[in-house]
Amino acid sequence: MEYKVKDVIKVIESFAPLSIQESWDNSGLCVGSQDAPVSSVLFGLDCTPELVDEAVACGADMIVTHHPLIFSGLKRISPDNPVGEAVIKAIRAGISIYAAHTSADKVIAGVSGAMAARLGLVNVTILDEDGEGTGLGVVGDLPAPLTASEVVELVKDKFSLKALRASRPIEGKISRVAMCGGSGGSLIGAAMKSGAQLYLSGDITYHNFFTKEGFMIMDIGHYESEIEIVDILFSLIKKNFPTFAVRITQNIYSNPIFYF
Repeated sequence: MEYKVKDVIKVIESFAPLSIQESWDNSGLCVGSQDAPVSSVLFGLDCTPELVDEAVACGADMIVTHHPLIFSGLKRISPDNPVGEAVIKAIRAGISIYAAHTSADKVIAGVSGAMAARLGLVNVTILDEDGEGTGLGVVGDLPAPLTASEVVELVKDKFSLKALRASRPIEGKISRVAMCGGSGGSLIGAAMKSGAQLYLSGDITYHNFFTKEGFMIMDIGHYESEIEIVDILFSLIKKNFPTFAVRITQNIYSNPIFYF
């Protein structure tokens, strides 16, 4: 049976509906035709020119990422910038590119839910619900209360971190934790209202680390908080298209932030 790009999209959107993405987002098919044939899919977090090169090398017809290659309108498509270079390479090779960004952020089994699962949280619910049973971030309870220092070690271990950024450690035990993958500074207020003593996210700015007594913030990194969605999307397609040659990028560490 010959599958088309639209068949892959249908499966992805049954998990992460395109209709729930944030208004500023550009999830969906950004390069290629829904009617293009596909038999091999490559997965990554970011669609870099190097990822497109890997897709060409391994014979993939389609690339699926979390972050959209194109966030806003392009005034020119030039190989002089990474986005233009990736677009040109993909079109030349006949490779379709799809992104499940905030659509995959807002389902509880998506980015933030995966973060909660890593920490073993229970009683997990959406942090900032949109009224449709979906929304940004999650909040849940630790199986047993931990001190701030114990939570630091747990988070570093579960997310394979060399370091993390945190506000002043709170006294007493932490039992309730909120989190949002990616850039989650806008949900700090929601995290406090949820009764959480700790909020995990990425891209937290300086002044947000001045927290109220009894509330703590950890910035674990944008890439580090979201990378598991690649495995989730990979498993989704592998399960539904057993004849496909599905592959997670083998060579690309696309995190633009380096720690020394």
